Amino acid sequence: MSGAEKDPSRTSVLPDSSARPAAQPAERLAQEGGIDPCSSARLLVQATLAYRFSRPAEVLLLLEAARTQMQAVFQEQLIINPVADIARLDDSITGERRAVFVATGDVEVNYSAVVDLRPEPPELAGLPAPTIAELPSAAINFLLPSRYCPSDRLQGFVAATFQASSAGDRVLAILEWLQRNIEYSPGVSDAGTDAMETLAKRAGVCRDFTHLAIAFCRAANIPARAVSVYAWRLDPPDMHAVTEVFLGGRWHLIDPTGRAPTQTMVRVATGRDAGDIAFMTVFGEAELLAQTFAVTHLSAEGVPIR
Repeated sequence: MSGAEKDPSRTSVLPDSSARPAAQPAERLAQEGGIDPCSSARLLVQATLAYRFSRPAEVLLLLEAARTQMQAVFQEQLIINPVADIARLDDSITGERRAVFVATGDVEVNYSAVVDLRPEPPELAGLPAPTIAELPSAAINFLLPSRYCPSDRLQGFVAATFQASSAGDRVLAILEWLQRNIEYSPGVSDAGTDAMETLAKRAGVCRDFTHLAIAFCRAANIPARAVSVYAWRLDPPDMHAVTEVFLGGRWHLIDPTGRAPTQTMVRVATGRDAGDIAFMTVFGEAELLAQTFAVTHLSAEGVPIR
């Protein structure tokens, strides 16, 4: 089970990806696709999950596009077959959408939505680090160590390695270091791998890149959090794990793997690390049968354009 956390009582399916080609800078991906980093974009996102449940189990889905000021969601469908009663646990503050149902036997979940994105351009260079007093209360937790991001154990390494004068420039240096020094390599990590192990192995998948980026940023006193997204031009398509940093009074989305343009990412969930953003958590046992993800860039009229 790709990205699944093995536990006799709970299974969390985390953002992960299969083998794929070498990374390209996100800016190049955007330019090749004709995307202006400051322009809006319309995307069709789709996901299909097929699992077998040997006995009834509650399932928590964190699969739907979040409702935020930066993305409008419409033509949305969540279909579960066989039909199940769905309880909603949506978060009115973050806009995250959570669905809970009881699954038994062979179950297929189909999700689709059209999302209009209004991305803010990335502007990290030269941004100073905020003081603790300047931070919104919701950002404080993202300065602290978490299960997969033990930032307190990386402070010496970060201080010696990333010495840029501004916090924004340190984030850019961290991204460059990750893409030069960490190999994208499926199979070398699992759902329990933390940032320290990834640093030692110098290899991992999107979740591992994200954990190391978060840990480095927090060790540099820069608030950072994990984000699950649908990412256009990610090859092969999958739920993707990326990072956000809080600088200059707002959150900035960055992709530590450099494999997809951030201005065409559809946000699903945010959290301290991947443990908070699993797209499916089973309170019991489940067997993966198949799962697919797709992201299509649409014209204003809803016609696929690439």
